[in-house]
Amino acid sequence: MSLRRRDTLGGRAAIAGIGATEFSKDSGRSELRLAVEAVRAALDDAGLAPADVDGMVTFTMDTSPEITVAQAAGIGELSFFSRIHYGGGAACATVQQAALAIAAGVADVVVCYRAFNERSGRRFGSGVRHREPSAEGAALGWPLPFGLLTPASWVAMAAQRYLHTYGLTPEAFGHVAVVDRGYAATNPAAYFHGRPITLADHAASRWIVEPLRLLDCCQETDGGQALVVTSAERARDLPHPPAVIAAAAQGAGRAQEQMTSFYRDDLTGLPESAVVARQLWRTSGLAPADIDVGILYDHFTPFVLMQLEEFGFCGPGEAADFVAEGRLPLNTHGGQLGEAYLHGMNGVAEAVRQIRGTAVNRIPGARRVLVTAGTGVPTSGLVLTADPQG
Repeated sequence: MSLRRRDTLGGRAAIAGIGATEFSKDSGRSELRLAVEAVRAALDDAGLAPADVDGMVTFTMDTSPEITVAQAAGIGELSFFSRIHYGGGAACATVQQAALAIAAGVADVVVCYRAFNERSGRRFGSGVRHREPSAEGAALGWPLPFGLLTPASWVAMAAQRYLHTYGLTPEAFGHVAVVDRGYAATNPAAYFHGRPITLADHAASRWIVEPLRLLDCCQETDGGQALVVTSAERARDLPHPPAVIAAAAQGAGRAQEQMTSFYRDDLTGLPESAVVARQLWRTSGLAPADIDVGILYDHFTPFVLMQLEEFGFCGPGEAADFVAEGRLPLNTHGGQLGEAYLHGMNGVAEAVRQIRGTAVNRIPGARRVLVTAGTGVPTSGLVLTADPQG
């Protein structure tokens, strides 16, 4: 059973710096260089020097180890370093790990980063081509022989069941794509800047795996993103208003697998997101109605709808109408569908910009932002807030 009480992490740490490379389809440089560029940009944004850093967190999938990035970025000794598993599910958990280290006093300044050439190098969307034998990988042995070889095909199973259960058509997913691309169109950093879409465009895009069309699937991106986390007290003395980590959580559901949890009793929801949601609401003391902006992980549009339902913004099967009616600003940077696919780290950066009031698509008065990480896998989430002392 997951934690049933409020934890004590909330409010003890804050994101004080954000930095990124450009987002492209062919960076022309190594993943290590992308990571270092993003780390240095985040430190510059925070008004800190490499010598101030004593902790680093990244993803298990990253090809640039903490010590290598530290050396290349001019960072000295490290007292804390950590990696989080499960691909995009790790995004918010990197910040949680940093906040835990700071709260425990084992580090003072922690940099979280993610960098890859996901378009020009290894393309995750191409699916499973080779995998070393492992207990974790054994679960894939059931769907792979039947042609379920890619993330899109795994998600399509749940998406089809969702539509059937609630009597919906694939247009339900199109609302998410239209909203994301609308925000991306006005974001100069977004790959799809200046290119909004309509529901008709969504319906006309080619099938990938029914019921998913091309415009239901996130793009592939080369780039890097980094975040600087320190104590809330120290962050108040740095150049930008801090984005306080009011709550951070990880979650894995019963019968959890990596995107192939097909043997659960119900395929129309995301139990791992429910675990995260319960803890975020407990610790932050907030409820869905208190959230000003939602940055929801959008590798595939159906899982955005399911997240809204698991987090309590609306009832089961109601999320498409919720999005269409614009009841909550969603993915104001354009999301991974419109801005860039950086395993969700660019979404955390957008939440920080909304708190600071510097987002291109600024939501006036935004003080509480929900951020989620990759779903269909063990996942994580954050509630970031404006500094209550600010």
